[in-house]
Amino acid sequence: MTKKIVLLAGDGIGPEIMTEAVKVLKAVSEKHKISFKFQEDFIGGCAIDEYGVPLANSTLEKCKAADAVLMGAVGGPKWDNLDSAIRPEKGLLKIRYEMGLYANLRPAILYPQLAEASTLKSEIVAGLDILIVRELTGGIYFGEPRGIRLLDNGERQGYNTYVYSESEIERIGRTAFEMARKRSGKVCSVDKANVLEATVLWREIIQSLAKEYPDVELSHMYVDNAAMQLVRAPKQFDVIVTGNMFGDILSDTAAMLTGSIGMLPSASLNAEGKGLYEPVHGSAPDIAGQNIANPLATILSAAMMLKYSLDEPEAAATIENAVGAVLDQGLRSADIYSEGATKATTSEMGDAVVAAVNNA
Repeated sequence: MTKKIVLLAGDGIGPEIMTEAVKVLKAVSEKHKISFKFQEDFIGGCAIDEYGVPLANSTLEKCKAADAVLMGAVGGPKWDNLDSAIRPEKGLLKIRYEMGLYANLRPAILYPQLAEASTLKSEIVAGLDILIVRELTGGIYFGEPRGIRLLDNGERQGYNTYVYSESEIERIGRTAFEMARKRSGKVCSVDKANVLEATVLWREIIQSLAKEYPDVELSHMYVDNAAMQLVRAPKQFDVIVTGNMFGDILSDTAAMLTGSIGMLPSASLNAEGKGLYEPVHGSAPDIAGQNIANPLATILSAAMMLKYSLDEPEAAATIENAVGAVLDQGLRSADIYSEGATKATTSEMGDAVVAAVNNA
């Protein structure tokens, strides 16, 4: 059966890293006898240039009809001065909301070959394996009312609404507990229940849900403490579950524990298991077109796609093992390069992973 995948390369380094991920997927398709049908389209700034909006309805329908979506990155200075309603990032928010991609899975795994690349001492991060489960379609990023208004005294005021319903909290909490059952059996729920009523409810719902999972150890932590603990003793965490804004911040913090944000993939899943897969990093317009970006996060995102949406766990493992083999060879893109390693371009890293897949 042919797997239909929509490719949204996006902006900045997006097209470069997408090219490498597709090369790897084609190699895996031959290795594991999987048939892929790729469809390319636009999202973000390039979609504004092509369609006048950051995500065209026709693109959205194509994504809904596919088995999975693989994305590069969105945004760049070219579109910074546009009205906020049509900024490139709105395309990403729209596809998350319209496809119901409520569960964002962001693993922070430190490859042993990169222990020295982390800004933390190697003994603090060696063996790191954290999964951040971030609620993705609610919270302050989607809450209403929102806007900028003029006060009676003539001063402008910006405002946003942090809001979560019981069903939204229960849904993401259940995802976290189920993921923990497949890992080390620990969930840390991160909130700010000492000052935010929305997260008082969050904590109540998570505690109630925990009764259904007696085999999973539940703990709670305020977000400011969680940020501190991530850089103090990150290996205490197994699965972290939290809301949209807190998850956005904490996952980028966790990214740097691994040596580079260029190493981290992500999955955004809906209730049917369909998903959008993308690297955690942004569009990096300052290095776009230079063939120096790290493609491994996108390649590993393709592996997550095989695992979670396409039911091809063996093919996913082949990619993950191939990335490890390339790192064993001492090949490093600029962001993870250290003395004694061999610096490789974007395309050279992709070619090396393809070769490792073929030799597996």
